Amino acid sequence: MASDRLRVVFFGTPQFAVPSLVGLFCDGRFEVLGVVTQPDRRRGRGNELSPCPVKAAAVERGLTVWSPERVKKDAEVLATLRSLNADFFVVVAYGQLLSQEILDMPSFGCINGHGSLLPKYRGAAPIQWSLYNGEAETGMTTMLMDIGMDTGAMLLKSVLPLGLFDQAQDTAIALSNQAAALILETLPKLAVGEIGPIAQDNEAATYAPLIKKEDYKLDWSKSALAIHNQVRGFYPNCVATFRDSPLKVLATVPFDGVELPEPHEGLRSELPLLETTGQPGEVIALIKNHGAVVRTGKGSLLLREVQPAGKRSQSGWDFVNGVRVQVGDCLS
Repeated sequence: MASDRLRVVFFGTPQFAVPSLVGLFCDGRFEVLGVVTQPDRRRGRGNELSPCPVKAAAVERGLTVWSPERVKKDAEVLATLRSLNADFFVVVAYGQLLSQEILDMPSFGCINGHGSLLPKYRGAAPIQWSLYNGEAETGMTTMLMDIGMDTGAMLLKSVLPLGLFDQAQDTAIALSNQAAALILETLPKLAVGEIGPIAQDNEAATYAPLIKKEDYKLDWSKSALAIHNQVRGFYPNCVATFRDSPLKVLATVPFDGVELPEPHEGLRSELPLLETTGQPGEVIALIKNHGAVVRTGKGSLLLREVQPAGKRSQSGWDFVNGVRVQVGDCLS
């Protein structure tokens, strides 16, 4: 019966949060009372006002949407949220901190879906930093929110293994689907007492801060594996300089003593004996049909996909042929 459904208000903004909203909307166990999201922003080349992905998904489904500039300061929205008598507020990548007043409104509390295995990677960019640090796995955690930054007691977790060539965009898609499934499992179980909150171990906590512009710059004195992880973690924004122009590096293959899965494993045999020569940033080899190999502080790195300034992305081999890359050229 409709009266038995759990009453939910959803808070979210980017595409990452859309599967969770859609999952709640389509599941007959829940009644989505409305959606809180960020205001429309100017986007794209036309710089026109446009809604965020969550608002677009909510409007498409006929849901009520509130878009306050600062939700905890908007008296009208706060009064409306309080009057709804919701069972849960569900928060997935909303982008604003909630006040204690908001946290106390729903009967069963505010449930957050966070893109890491807490207490690791609290903060704004858990997916990116887990890849940057070369983690073997990540996942989703649902937690009962408190006033801190991702410090609330944990409810359920799901694990996502990470491969050497997984990058941030694809990992985010996989985790967004995990988030939806985990939230649909968490709410009913918490409502009937099948699960309870488990406090985080603050001593084991690590952090995933906002990514800064300098984090995108490649330092060729680092190891090939470290640079490879930076490229896939901060995809598609890592940048080097080649012949005095910016060059985005989108995909790489590290030759740094790591085991390479197919189809990359055979590439190592194509490297010439130049493997021990060259300075960090120097092109030491060209592998036909693949691209340029660059010396790093430890090992070397194949540039598998790049994007020159003002151009579309291209394979490493198309780049070699297009600008006539030579052994001995340097990237800075």
